Amino acid sequence: MPQPFFIAAVLFATLLSAQADRGFIPPRTFPNHLDWSERHAGWKLLFDGRTTAGWHSFKKETFPGKGWKVEKGVLHCLPNGKGGDIVSVDSFEDFDLRWQWMIPPKANNGIKYFITEERSEAVGHEYQMIDDTTVNDQRQSTAAFYDVLPPAPNKPLRPPGQWNESRVLVMGNRVEHWLNGTRVLIYELGSPEVLEAVGKSKFKYVKGFGTKIRGHILLTEHHDECSFRDIRIRELHPQ
Repeated sequence: MPQPFFIAAVLFATLLSAQADRGFIPPRTFPNHLDWSERHAGWKLLFDGRTTAGWHSFKKETFPGKGWKVEKGVLHCLPNGKGGDIVSVDSFEDFDLRWQWMIPPKANNGIKYFITEERSEAVGHEYQMIDDTTVNDQRQSTAAFYDVLPPAPNKPLRPPGQWNESRVLVMGNRVEHWLNGTRVLIYELGSPEVLEAVGKSKFKYVKGFGTKIRGHILLTEHHDECSFRDIRIRELHPQ
């Protein structure tokens, strides 16, 4: 006869699995760490919590000598550090990207994806991370597809000084932005709606912007302080 503890553990695991299917992200006790089940599922860390391995300056082979610092399991973008943007060594096409971030009041930052170093500038789709009290245009608010599409209203954004957890999911032409376990934006790459929105944005002259490409992940440097941890990604293989 099964023991009560075993039954409870099975029920708890089943509940977490069901919640994960709906986008729930359970609290992670050990950021920058993957357990066996996560590694088996294909997850990999983009930041190991100790070094800057796997990142380099845009269009360079080395990591910037200033402006970024690893301390106590956190990757810090230093205020006015002038270190520039950093990009992942690896590139991705279909993926589930998740990370935790924190900014001080009035700060602005973001994570970009579909970054190619064939372009002269670090232009890509950006998941915006900002103190929303400084924003007038919702296309430039937290979790927006920056300057193109706004997130849903009443999103669960935690205030400056607290950790937020974000997610970008790319499957085929479908892209989803998540914030603290809630999906706040869905869009279709190359769709008439997206291309029309791009045409009204600052990216309207960027060739191919709004369509799908294989690209790198980029952490922006906007002269403001920002902290990152638990940056992890799983490559997907849609049929």
